[in-house]
Amino acid sequence: MSVNYAAGLSDYDHKGKCGLPEKYDPAEVLAEKVSQLVDIVCESQHLVVHTGAGISTSAGIPDFRGPKGVWTLEQKGETPHFDTTFESACPSPTHMALVELERLGIVKYVISQNVDGLHVRSGFPRDKLSELHGNMFVEQCDKCGKQYVRDTVVPTMALKPTGGQCTQVKARGRCRGKLHDTILDWEDSLPDRDLTLADEHSRRADVALVMGSSLQIVPSGNLPLLTKRRGGKLVIINLQASKHDKHADLRIHGYVDEVMSMVMNRLGINIPKYTGPNTVLESPARHRVTLRPLKCEHTVNNLHNGQPQDKQDTRSESANTCAIKAEEATEAKTDSSGVEDRVKISVDRDNEATVSVGSSASNSLCSSDQSLQKIEERITNHETPSTNLPEQEVMLNSSQHTDSAVATKRLKLDSE
Repeated sequence: MSVNYAAGLSDYDHKGKCGLPEKYDPAEVLAEKVSQLVDIVCESQHLVVHTGAGISTSAGIPDFRGPKGVWTLEQKGETPHFDTTFESACPSPTHMALVELERLGIVKYVISQNVDGLHVRSGFPRDKLSELHGNMFVEQCDKCGKQYVRDTVVPTMALKPTGGQCTQVKARGRCRGKLHDTILDWEDSLPDRDLTLADEHSRRADVALVMGSSLQIVPSGNLPLLTKRRGGKLVIINLQASKHDKHADLRIHGYVDEVMSMVMNRLGINIPKYTGPNTVLESPARHRVTLRPLKCEHTVNNLHNGQPQDKQDTRSESANTCAIKAEEATEAKTDSSGVEDRVKISVDRDNEATVSVGSSASNSLCSSDQSLQKIEERITNHETPSTNLPEQEVMLNSSQHTDSAVATKRLKLDSE
């Protein structure tokens, strides 16, 4: 768990401000701030979420700088003792809410400083996730770059050899490269692929939502500012003060699970329950639901399988006025021979829809109303694929996202 992770890092004196007091917004203030956040989410086009240790504390994994954090207790000369292990920890409601928001196309990307692997375990697709400080369950080949997601914690830290060997098959046989862990130590360079994508999405985002982080570690902690500097909004949910509070458009002092439960309730979206290991390497069949502040007869909440429900809605007006617009849908279908066809429907700015099936299918155009009907039919019949694989393999080619200016950044405390 995080105690063992912290103990495995090299000695480093500058671990940031630990044990800062926590602040809690009164109930009425919290409700008003959540309403503002719902409005921001409804209006967003490219929402990027930045997560820290605070989203995993309810799963039994302690943070580092909280009142009872690992480093806070160490500074007091106390030895932290916790019962939860990385293997036994289950994703929190916040983790699962992010899975659903990504599935609906509302959250575009997640950038995490956590190494606990709970984002991957929750089923959040790895191609929409940057784990900037590594993952305790992942090994990577030092030769071809292939990564292996394990169901137990890998035996080493600080990018050391784990003793395993790559089994990637190539034209001339197996790769035979050596495997190493992905956990960064102080001053280690951040992974090229993860940092480059995090940088790109932070620049594209119109909303940066920070949850459970004091943003003290760079470069991770400074990424939300890339959104702010380009005219986007910055929202921070954290009990303690964060380094960039003065730049925030909205600052919420509350438990992230409570805040996210309130947000999801007002959006009319259920938080899925965690049912077991669900490693997803790539985004599953995609459909996008965009929430827009328009008057509408049916909200997200009272639509069930494409049909309205007779249910009294007590949520805020901002949630009740959110309209559903299906802009893009991609559905994977497998025939009896095991061959997968991909059906993709996209609507461009001119309200023209392009429909493509398979890798070589011809495209056809139809009006946005016709395409919307087809998309809604796919959403109505859509079943989220479940991939219960305790051990997965994936190739992440960092050379595809090489950026020398980004790749040279290292993990350290922001001393400014």
